[in-house]
Formats: sequence, structure tokens, C-alpha cells
Amino acid sequence: MENTEVWRFIDSGKRSPEYNMALDEALLNWHSEGKIPPTIRFYGWNPATLSIGYFQKVEKEINMDAVSKHQLGFIRRPTGGRGVLHDQELTYSVIVSEDHPRMPVSVTEAYRVISEGLLEGFKAAGLEAYFSIPSSESDKEALKNPRSAVCFDAPSWYELVVEGRKVAGSAQTRQKGVILQHGSIILDIDEDKLFDLFNYSSERLRERMQRNFKHKAVAINALREDPMSVEEASVLFKKGFERGLSIKLEPYELTEAEEREVQKIIDQRYATDEWNFRR
Repeated sequence: MENTEVWRFIDSGKRSPEYNMALDEALLNWHSEGKIPPTIRFYGWNPATLSIGYFQKVEKEINMDAVSKHQLGFIRRPTGGRGVLHDQELTYSVIVSEDHPRMPVSVTEAYRVISEGLLEGFKAAGLEAYFSIPSSESDKEALKNPRSAVCFDAPSWYELVVEGRKVAGSAQTRQKGVILQHGSIILDIDEDKLFDLFNYSSERLRERMQRNFKHKAVAINALREDPMSVEEASVLFKKGFERGLSIKLEPYELTEAEEREVQKIIDQRYATDEWNFRR
């Protein structure tokens, strides 16, 4: 074990949506500048938040009245993908250089390597998780054309599934030679609230999609006899990442200077309507 690579581990606790996205971006910047080693971060959301993918169109896809009614935060991520309700979950982010010896060049393969950490975490939680790999050409085509604005609606390449249903949703961006992958480990899910947050062409379509959703996605606590807390999940998934990536995670607290840099990114980007609503 002596030559196990040491990565940094940050547990931010529950933070505002703009802080969460700004810190992920700051970590990417610092790693690209060689200031910090590869880093894994765990966090939660206060308030519970709807995050949307970088390319989503708010007016077309999101019901902002429902976001207000449920008193949710709202943020656009720097990563692609679809809408995610961050509520009863452990959120993770992984920041690692594209040319790290363990990282494959292809986005899909890098995604699989990083997600080994999640896989080990689910196993530690007593769940038989595995990677979904599209088997046929038609499956692959379907993945390229997701019909829904809801992220958990379909397992995509190397998504983690238990009993055929998706248990974690992740998204990735690559900037400045660095991979940022972040995602949700869902403990419990309020499907009515989730489906309130999107626009549908008809009530019938919403009902059908919500009905289908039950067969496509599942939260950890729906699969366990004894409900798991975020704290327990944090311990298991930290070990999972260490095992899955063959690393040792060393806890780290941000300095005041680093916190100020995060605040600067919040002010410039994630706290602005221009960023969150622009598309």
C-alpha cells in the first residue's frame, strides 16, 4: 500500500447551489494550475435545489413557478445532462487531470473508471450494482436522443444500475486539461415534487412519464431494509472511491484565500441570472 496515490478529500456539508458549483469550478481551475492534487468532494444542498444541464433551455423545459412553490434553489451546472432535483442525496465531484495515468482518453471510458468508486460504494451499502452497457445499436441511438428533461429517466453509458434501475446520475465536463465529473447518489426521492418541476405538452404525458420513471430509477433507501443517512453514505462511498480508484483520500479544509476565490466565482457567474437563465 506504500505507493498508493494520495488524493485530496473535501466534505463541504450542505451548501448553497451557487457555492457548490463555484467550488467545483474552482477545484478544476486549481488542479489545472497544479496548485492541488486530484480531489474528491462530497456535498449536500441547502436549500434543496433543481440543477439543470449547461445546454438546457429554462423557458422551454422548466416550470419555474413550481421551483418557487417548492422553495427550491435553482442553478445551471457547468456540465451537460438534464434536470436533477438535489434533495435527499449525497453529491460527489471528482477533479482529475485528463492525462492522469489512470484516465482513459475517451469520455465514456474515463466515466467508467471514475464510477468504479461509486460501484464500490454501492457494494459497501449492500446493493448489487453494476454498469449498464447498451447492448444493441438501437439502444445506443436511444441514448443519443433522450426524450426527457429529467436526468434519471434513462440509464446511459456506464450508468450504475441496481435490478435494472438507475441509482446514480453523473455528468462530466473537460476544461483546461482537467476532468470534472459530479453526480448524485440518491437516498430518497420525492417523485411528485420532481415531476412538478418540468413542462409537459399534456397532463397525460406527465402521468405516463412519471409512471415509467418508477421502472427506470430507484433511490437507495427503497432498496434497503434499514434506511441509510447521508452521513453513513458518506463513510461508505469515501471507502468506495478509495477502493475503486486505488487511492488514499486525505481530508482537507479550504483556506480563507481559497474561500475568497470561490466567492469571486459565485459573484461572477453562479449568482447571476445571466448564467442561470441565459439559454
